[in-house]
This record gives sequence, C-alpha cells and structure tokens, in this order.
Amino acid sequence: MMDSRLSIISGLLPVGRSSARLLSSLSHLSPLSLSAPLSLSTPLHRRSLLSTRASPTMPKRRTPAEEEEAVRVSNAIDEELRREREILRRRRTKDVKVMLLGQAESGKSTLQKQFQLYYSSKTLDDERPSWRPIVYFNILKAVRMILDELDWQYGLGASGDLPTIPLAPSTSDTSGSGSHSGSSTRSQPNPSWFPELALLRNKLLPLVASEDALAAELSGGISVSGGRTGVYVRSGWQALISSNRAWPLSDNYRTTMTPRQSAVANIVATTLAASQDEIELLWWHPGVQSLLKGNKLRLEEYAAFFLANIRRIAQPDYLPSNEDILHVRLQTIGVTEHAFDINLGGTQYNWLLYDVGGARGQRHAWVPYFDDATAIIFLAPISAFDQYLEEDPRTNRIDDSLQLFTTICTNKLLSNAALVLMLNKTDLLKQKLQAGIKVRKFISSYGDRPNNYEEVSEYFRAHFIQVHRRKDISHRPLYLHFTSMLDIKATQSIIINVGEAIMRQHLTKIGLA
Repeated sequence: MMDSRLSIISGLLPVGRSSARLLSSLSHLSPLSLSAPLSLSTPLHRRSLLSTRASPTMPKRRTPAEEEEAVRVSNAIDEELRREREILRRRRTKDVKVMLLGQAESGKSTLQKQFQLYYSSKTLDDERPSWRPIVYFNILKAVRMILDELDWQYGLGASGDLPTIPLAPSTSDTSGSGSHSGSSTRSQPNPSWFPELALLRNKLLPLVASEDALAAELSGGISVSGGRTGVYVRSGWQALISSNRAWPLSDNYRTTMTPRQSAVANIVATTLAASQDEIELLWWHPGVQSLLKGNKLRLEEYAAFFLANIRRIAQPDYLPSNEDILHVRLQTIGVTEHAFDINLGGTQYNWLLYDVGGARGQRHAWVPYFDDATAIIFLAPISAFDQYLEEDPRTNRIDDSLQLFTTICTNKLLSNAALVLMLNKTDLLKQKLQAGIKVRKFISSYGDRPNNYEEVSEYFRAHFIQVHRRKDISHRPLYLHFTSMLDIKATQSIIINVGEAIMRQHLTKIGLA
C-alpha cells in the first residue's frame, strides 16, 4: 500500500537526488499523513492539479479609496482597543481592596458595619429587618447562659425547693465568654432568692428551648464541626431571613431555603413579648447581679445591652437601631465582600471591604485574597487578656493575636499593602480593670506593673509595635489606633483618618500622588 502511494507521487516529481531524498523522507510518514495524495490516483486529477498550479488566481488590486478605508477601519479598531485598555487601567486604579483580619470575635464584622453605616447607610437600612431575629437569638442565648449559671452556682433545680449548696470546684470555661468561668467555687447566695429565681427559671425555659431551632433557621443549614452550636452565616444570609429582600440570594443558601423560613423567628418574637417581664426581673435580680459583680457570670459582650433594653426590643413593631446592629454577635464563615463608593477630591473610588472568618480553621481562606490587597486592617481585642481560644483552650487570645500579626507582617504577598492596626475593645478593657481583674494573673510577663488602663494599654501597644519593627519584611509605616467599635462617633472619626491614610498610599503606589 505504501509503495503504491510513493509510486503515484514519484510520477509527479522530476527525477533526481532531491526527489530521492523527498521520497525517502515521505516513507517515514504515517498512512494518515498521505491520505491527500490518494486523490491523485487518476490522470484526470493530476492534470487538474497541474493546471491549477500553472495559472494561479491573482488577488484583485484595491483602489486608493479602498486602501484609505481599510486604514481608517484599522485605526478605529486600534483606538477602541487603546480606549478599553485605558478604562480597565483606570478601573483598577479606582478599586481599593481592604481586608479585615484578626481572630474570631476581634470586632471585624462590627468595623464592617461601621464602614457601611458611614459610607452606605442606605444599604444598612435595607438590611435592618433581617437583623431582628439575630437580636432575638442573642437575647435567648444570654438568658440561657444566666439560667445555666444559676443552676451551677446556686444549685437551683426545676422543683423550686430550697437547694443545698456544697462548695465544689467550677468547671472553668476557658474561652472567657461562657458561664461559670470566674471562680473555682460556687457562690454563697441569700436563700431568700431561691423561690423567685426558681419561678423565673421555670417560666423562661420554654423561651430558651427554642434557641437551637432559631439558630438552625438563621444559619440556613450550615453546621460547624465539633458539635458547636450557634448562628453561623455566610455571604447573603440576610436574603434567607428577609421576606422583602432587595438583594440577590447567595448560592450558599439557594439549596437551604424551606417553606418554614421565618416560622421559628415569628414564634420566638411572640414568646419574647409574653416573657419580657420575667426577662427584666431575671436580669435585675440581686442574685444575678451578684454573680456579675463577683465575676462569676460572664456573658457575651452584647448581653447587658440587649437585656437592659428588653421592653423596647419586645415590641411588636420593633426594628433594630444602629446601636442594636452594632451590638449583635454573629459568627461569619468564609469571606464576605462589601463594596462602598468613596469620593476623594472629586474622584469616585470603589472600596472592596473583605470581612473574613477569624477562627483558626478558617484562616486558610484568607490567602487567595492577599495577592492584590491595597490595605490590611488588623484588629486585636486587647480586652481578651483573660480569655482563651475556643479552638485551643491552652492559648491566650492576646498571644494568638500577636502570633497572627507576626504572620501578617512576614507574608510576602502582603508586603505592598498598607498596614493598619486597631487595638480594639478598649471599653471592655477598662471595665475589666475597674472590676479588679488582674492582668498578671493571665499574662505572667506583665509582672508588678500598675493594673490601670494607661499602663495595660501601653504594655500591649509596645508588644505589637515590637513585632512590627522586628518582623515586617517591607519596613512599611504602621497606622495604630485604640478603638471601641461600639462608639459610633469615635470609630467613624478613625475610619476617616484610616481611609485617608490608605488612599494616600494607594495613590502613591499607582503614581498619582
């Protein structure tokens, strides 16, 4: 078969050494490569091919007018491409990508809400109804923690009988945010408290029993490993629980929507309204206040605010205020992007603010966003000196913040990003120090320094500055602020200063400063 193909081709070639070399090289080709010459097997086909080769068709010569038109079209295409490149370049220079980093419960989400309140308050108004069931959940959790602590500290039983209270070691909650974490022994209460506390407990148990169901509804089917309970949300959670949403539903939630959406929240709202007297009596009861003052009952940071405002929140037409939204505790999973338009010198810039989950198991999700970050705002809660990580009860939260800040300073992908450090929750730090909690009890290196706010805050500031000086690979400036995210006026003043500093560095980086 191969020989016949070569003989056909040789009939078309002049005899000589070149022909021999060509035939030799063709002999190494596969049969598929030689499929085209098979069509030359008849003399008619050979003559047709030779005739075509002998009289090729010459392209028609264009007139000067056609040449001029072709040049004009080509130049127009080049100009359009140049214009698109310039638009893309300007768009990139107007995108300011800011990442909020820090451990869990450091205040990242609260800072994001402060940015939203200052730069895009209309979107916060649109979301306001969706925060209502979150506030309810925060109240349910606070009431349940109080009842758990009453059971532990006072031996309060469901029967309402006068309990006996033996002294016994406490099962310490090393996270510092849970119950029975402040003392190694149970408290010695006033026995006259028991009948009323037992009655309040029994009346509030049906309300507390709906906590897990409400958490499941708000989380949209999201579960967290380790058996932890609570509300865990991803981007787009507002759409899941808002009946009048004006924003698209995240893909994370499309498969978790059910017809029972908001059913549990409505039941909780009704039960909360019916139980507001009992909640208020429980919160202001001398037995509960005694535990709080003795540092034996540690509620989460939002609890006191919501419990003190229970009558306002329990109203049928309740709509969360700005302060309510700033106080809520909501655990973020993954990375959530928030966009804000910021005007600077008559030019509109698009701020892309990334709020990330801060738990150790979620920090790997940060890395893909590092590459082109304009700035990093790192939040370190210095009030957490007496708390430990939920994921690792042996690690003090201040130590974890310092280790995490070291990682940020040494990361090459972030070497060109502006660096802002916020030593956060100074209001809670002051409260703890005024309550007599000793820093040296939890951080031995603090030694015998005075246990006041000025000394403690300076001690923590010095440690973070030292990490920056020793570990920052790009030797960039550090913008440091003491903050309390719940102070709207002070925080928004800091937001303005931080925004200007970030924009100055951004404009310098792109060559427009």
